[in-house]
Amino acid sequence: MLWIHLINDNQIDQIVEDSFQVPVFIFKHSRRTSISSIALHRLESEWPFIRQNYKAYYLDVQKNGQISRMVAETFGVHHESPQLLVILNGECVYDASHLDIQARELEALRVPAA
Repeated sequence: MLWIHLINDNQIDQIVEDSFQVPVFIFKHSRRTSISSIALHRLESEWPFIRQNYKAYYLDVQKNGQISRMVAETFGVHHESPQLLVILNGECVYDASHLDIQARELEALRVPAA
């Protein structure tokens, strides 16, 4: 996966805009918990998309707590970490946290990968 680091609030507007063209994934990572590292590893190793027609953002919640709160507010989700959000057409269509983050569920969403 090619991660784009989510480090400023202007990127949230870009995520919304881009989500009308491609699926946008946001992974909220906590360096303070091993579960977050496990969830990230599982997601990357089980990633269902062969084609690269998506955007994936990585958000370090310790370094960017304010942005993490803005993401939660913008997309109407409760903050968790680790957490994976899928944004399509400006809305969060998938929200999972901790070990509930599973790449195979993304296939079930029929998120376009091409």
